[in-house]
Amino acid sequence: AQNAVTFAYLDQIPYRDELKAQLEDLWDYERVSAPFSEGDYTYYYQNDGLQDQSVVYRKKAEGPAEIFLDPNTFSEDGATSLGQLSFSRDGSLAAYSISEAGSDWRKIRVIDTGTGNLVEQPLVNVKFSSIAWRGKEGFYYSSYDQPGGSELSAKTDQHKLYFHRLGRPQVEDRLVFGGTQEQKRRYVRASVTEDDRYLAIYAANSTSGNELYIRDLKDPDGQFIAVLTDFESDTYLIDNEGSTLYLLTNREAANKKIVTTDAARPTPDNWSDVIPESDMVMSPVTIGGEFFVEYMVDASSRVYRFDRTGKNLGELRPVSYTH
Repeated sequence: AQNAVTFAYLDQIPYRDELKAQLEDLWDYERVSAPFSEGDYTYYYQNDGLQDQSVVYRKKAEGPAEIFLDPNTFSEDGATSLGQLSFSRDGSLAAYSISEAGSDWRKIRVIDTGTGNLVEQPLVNVKFSSIAWRGKEGFYYSSYDQPGGSELSAKTDQHKLYFHRLGRPQVEDRLVFGGTQEQKRRYVRASVTEDDRYLAIYAANSTSGNELYIRDLKDPDGQFIAVLTDFESDTYLIDNEGSTLYLLTNREAANKKIVTTDAARPTPDNWSDVIPESDMVMSPVTIGGEFFVEYMVDASSRVYRFDRTGKNLGELRPVSYTH
């Protein structure tokens, strides 16, 4: 009924088709994401220009590219979209979320990357969630209790983090965080360090500012250790070397900085700067034990390499090839 009223007005605008044609012309160019490696494959997203959703391709070092996931084929009406895509450590499994008809409530499908086949029934009623694998045994995800009444209007304000063990029914998923009144937070998500040593939990009540807790997954009796218990900063665990943690934070550093601390004493009074704040906003990634830090300079990106001690190893410069 709302669409009938809306389009009765929009359809009579004389220049609407002209605007549509101009927008199509502006958007009609090929777009390819940066590649990333998982297992034996290199993956990337590609859009021919006018596809509703980008297609996930993959290729081996030798051989042609092939389609891995094409979300444009998920439903006949094109109303099912691809959300997060996350791979197990060895790249043999992939979990990805889908949204149907624009709903915030998602399903998570797990497939064998070799065959593309589902390995279990999809998880349902997942909302505002990350997908954080722990080896190949399973992954952490977040959701709310299913609300009564309309799922589009009922309030959901106690986010809960679960661990799903592959092959087990969803009803057996273990509640990890968020089940008590003391742990009641509107948003909870998780990450796991690359060595599967530490689980990091980020808890927040708004889209800015988070608490941070860690747990040593190698210790079967390990308890949560609080890194931050206030919402005064955006702070994330981005890497570790044994029990040495590397955090990205804007705490007392509006343009962000990277600090290090020990997992046994991770609170801010034990932080040491590795890459201090500068007058440029930083966006780091970790590759091969080094930090590659993107700085925004005069509306353009510049990328520098740093080792784990914070030593600047130089700027990455474009390479020119001659034929």
